[in-house]
Amino acid sequence: MAKVTFFPGKKTVEISEGTTLLEAAIAAGIQLESTCGGRGTCGKCKVQVEPGKLDSHKDYGNKFLSESEKEEGWVLACKVQVQEDLTVQVKDQQKDAHRRKTGLDQSIDVEVNPSVEKHFLQLSRPTVADQTPDWDRLVAALPNQATLFNRRIAVNLPNVFRDANFQVTATVAGDSLLAVEGGDTTQRSYGLAIDIGTTTTVVYLMDLNSGKAVDSDAVTNPQRVFGADVLSRITYASKGPEQLKQLQTLVIEGLNKIIEGLCKNNQIRREEIYQAVVVGNTTMSHLFLGIDPTCLGPAPFIPVFRQSVQVEALELGLNILETGHVVVVPNVAGYVGADTVAVMIAAKVDQLPGYTLAVDIGTNGEIILAGGKRILTCSTAAGPAFEGAEIKYGMRAADGAIERVKIIDDVELAVIGNTKPIGICGSGLIDAIAQMAEAGVIYESGRIVNVPEDLAKLPPKIQERIRQGEGGFEFVIAWGKDSGSGEDVVLTQKDIRELQLAKGAILAGIKILMKEMGIGLEHLDRVLLAGAFGNYISKESALQIGLLPDVPVEQIKAIGNAAGNGAKMVLLSKEERKKAVTLAGLSEHLELSTRSDFQDEFIDALAFER
Repeated sequence: MAKVTFFPGKKTVEISEGTTLLEAAIAAGIQLESTCGGRGTCGKCKVQVEPGKLDSHKDYGNKFLSESEKEEGWVLACKVQVQEDLTVQVKDQQKDAHRRKTGLDQSIDVEVNPSVEKHFLQLSRPTVADQTPDWDRLVAALPNQATLFNRRIAVNLPNVFRDANFQVTATVAGDSLLAVEGGDTTQRSYGLAIDIGTTTTVVYLMDLNSGKAVDSDAVTNPQRVFGADVLSRITYASKGPEQLKQLQTLVIEGLNKIIEGLCKNNQIRREEIYQAVVVGNTTMSHLFLGIDPTCLGPAPFIPVFRQSVQVEALELGLNILETGHVVVVPNVAGYVGADTVAVMIAAKVDQLPGYTLAVDIGTNGEIILAGGKRILTCSTAAGPAFEGAEIKYGMRAADGAIERVKIIDDVELAVIGNTKPIGICGSGLIDAIAQMAEAGVIYESGRIVNVPEDLAKLPPKIQERIRQGEGGFEFVIAWGKDSGSGEDVVLTQKDIRELQLAKGAILAGIKILMKEMGIGLEHLDRVLLAGAFGNYISKESALQIGLLPDVPVEQIKAIGNAAGNGAKMVLLSKEERKKAVTLAGLSEHLELSTRSDFQDEFIDALAFER
């Protein structure tokens, strides 16, 4: 056994020899960036090991390290197997940008009618003449006489009744009794709308009486340390029950930390949160419930379940009322999940006139095309490029991330937090490549310009930014003298290819859905961009690179965290909960991998042309 101590924070963990530093960090509860899941291909999990402890002749991810970093003892945590006690310095983790907490002030169009109801009851006291059991006395006063017996509530019922002089509040949901509280507590009733994204988890604390959002918080999904994409996590979960449990525990613990903060900030007891509605892609729904997602990985991509699921909070360890209900919204298919159904609910795609295209751009690209009394869906393997993963200087939308790029005679940047840039997030990546294409820095094929006569057409300062790198040509977005790390921030040819593959997959998926629906561009009435990412990308840049079909820019509308808003609506309305089941059942899923025409559409969609 060996001990590893991580700084800052001085967290020590004891591990078996041969364990990687990345695995040690996970055991210590330290969230290192590791978008490749520890395969050594992303170069994100840099840590500094005390001098003289490692073999200087071994490769600890050298291609991702500068000469100065190597001299100072920086390594990739996934490349170091611990053989003795170590002291490790972790880079300061950038705080996630507050801009991700979208949706708190977004209005949702829903009639408040939650399944959770509170009833203040003034019960008669038992007498020799009235020997009705406490449970029967309670149920007789409720609107639903078929309320099911709950042993855990019955345990304390005599004390609750008599301490409150038989004046109590019963909380019910359908035929389930959730709680019995002394006195009149009808004015305090809360629920959670939870959106578990592959990259980001968002929680909204909702007042079930008013239907208003009280507060919200968002964190990076703690499972991300096992990879930025769902396939990496499916692969890890498939190793055995212990790994599956580890993934579930990570997401539950992450949610519980958020819940604790929301309760503390708003003077709410966790026992006053009676229900949680959860959405996420199909893999996230499985992992949240602790259900093996292994068969989602290979074709034919079969989930264990598709229907809506309801369990008690205690069963999952979610820190709300123990008998409270946790409702997981139904999925459509292996790669079109509850979050896509929630987007349908929030956007009301079944009620809009004409044809509506809705795209949720993230680690996966889920696409909805609704109209003509049909709802078509598909999912494209967009990869994590839009989240900044697998991009050399890619990062989340945090302080120091380049989010806007403009190229005229030189490069102009907008950086989150108004600080020096250290990397580039998804919206900045799309902007940068769109501007590079428009300025002539890259050809329609995506190749960086390097032919002398083509270089000569560019402004002098732009020419200086094109250079030969270790893996081919690259373009300097920010010079080291202007960056927060002292390093040049560059876009490599590989970075451009990653973005090309991602945007090509999404556009090809859109074209396949339109073909199946039998419509052309002229029939599209609106294009809705769902997700926090959709809120911040430039519509013009998305059109410039061919991420979206060539429609007038005024037809494109960002609708914010529609998945989160849909979760709110399901939480607040019994009717919307029923509609979620209906829409999931009506949706026609197209499996793109079985389409003979997908590859042709994909190849056509790779070019940077409108």
